Amino acid sequence: MKTVIIKQLALGIIGGLLPLSAYLTINFVTNDTKLSDRVLNGNRQANTRFASMQGTPVDFIQASENSINSVVHVTTKVVQTSFQRDIFQEFFNGPGAGGREFKQYGSGSGSGVIVSSEGYIVTNNHVIENASEIEVILNDNSKYTAKIVGTDPSTDIAILKIEGSGFQPIPLGNSDDLRIGEWVLAVGNPFNLTSTVTAGIVSAKARNINLLSDRSKQDVIPIESFIQTDAAVNPGNSGGALVNTKGELVGINTAIASQTGSYSGYSFAVPVNLVEKVMRDLIDYGIVQRGYLGVQINDITQEIKTKNNLPSTKGVFVTKVVEDGSADKAGIKDGDVILKIGTKEVNSVASLQEEIGKRRPGDKVSVTIRNKKGEEEIVELILRNKEGETKLISKEEVSKNIALGASFVELTDKEKKELNISYGVKIKSIQAGKLKAIGLTEGMVISKINNETIETVEELTTKLNGVNRGVLLEIITESGQKDYKGLGL
Repeated sequence: MKTVIIKQLALGIIGGLLPLSAYLTINFVTNDTKLSDRVLNGNRQANTRFASMQGTPVDFIQASENSINSVVHVTTKVVQTSFQRDIFQEFFNGPGAGGREFKQYGSGSGSGVIVSSEGYIVTNNHVIENASEIEVILNDNSKYTAKIVGTDPSTDIAILKIEGSGFQPIPLGNSDDLRIGEWVLAVGNPFNLTSTVTAGIVSAKARNINLLSDRSKQDVIPIESFIQTDAAVNPGNSGGALVNTKGELVGINTAIASQTGSYSGYSFAVPVNLVEKVMRDLIDYGIVQRGYLGVQINDITQEIKTKNNLPSTKGVFVTKVVEDGSADKAGIKDGDVILKIGTKEVNSVASLQEEIGKRRPGDKVSVTIRNKKGEEEIVELILRNKEGETKLISKEEVSKNIALGASFVELTDKEKKELNISYGVKIKSIQAGKLKAIGLTEGMVISKINNETIETVEELTTKLNGVNRGVLLEIITESGQKDYKGLGL
């Protein structure tokens, strides 16, 4: 009798623990899951949609059909606003009174790729830069208004969001597995022609063509490690998909090697492994959480090899170690050669930048180096951000310092004295968004909104993010000249 009671009690306890453990498991996963883990379902589909294709030859037809419904046409409207002051009215009614706005209109277009059934789209930053309105046209000709989730000029990547559900995301491939000579397809909207597919092969990997440093007028550190292909890419293809023969996304088309602006042999794409890291950061945090090694590096040329008595041209040469940076704290010295990041060999600046670009501040990285004595060793280091911090910036912190595509910093006493003002905040960095669209640039000071003085960064971002009507900004340029900009929110 006692044995039966014990068995029943044990079964009761187990029965009670099962739903409890299930509840705890569900809640643990839910609380720990990032937004990007939930919405980016393209990478999950890569493992299921093509499971039946294993071991069977795949032709371009199936890969094309699986891609074209995930590639969209992106059109932009650009409005440049200038403000002409009325000195007579200002004399009687104060600064900004009686002024007139003048608008110049433009437009642009490109491509984008749906990466989430919930409407997240990856494209190029230069496609939507300076845009005041963005429209997305799907392959079935349905149209949606898109908003900017975030941009990254360093990789020329931007994330858009359209409202709705049930969109067809493209499966994400693995650009590290891509091999030179492998067939790839470029899918996009060249010359405003929807759903155009061209084929070519991978010509090279980890290409640096100094494209982003030429394009950028900002203080950004470009990360260029392009996939080079000979698939025909033309104006309008920017932001479109580079896919493998399984129909998986392996890159985002971003550039043409041409003096004319049209295809003449080679095109370049941002590898998807780097794209995925950037888009996850933008979705989860609103900015890219970028880690730095803290070194200045060069490709190893024959001259560097000879001058430094190196055994080979393999690896990347460390010309200077930044004081108190990640590499310095790990013991890396000037003149060392970096051979591997983790298990990945790096034989160019571009490939090293790509590997570090996939990681975040706080990440531990194993770096294989060869020191001046010719000895190989593995050092462990922790990546840091620009400010030397290892912690990630939360979305709440971002929202306090960023508004309409710009980040801000408070003026120092010295800067206030030089500009002869006692208030205002400075634009620290500026990316695609409404402030850039009206002509604001890095280093400018916003001193007033609708004639109300701005004392702190949080005060400015609260005002900019909290209004839905037009505002008048008082601007002070780096040279100290006062100006006004109208902003239609």
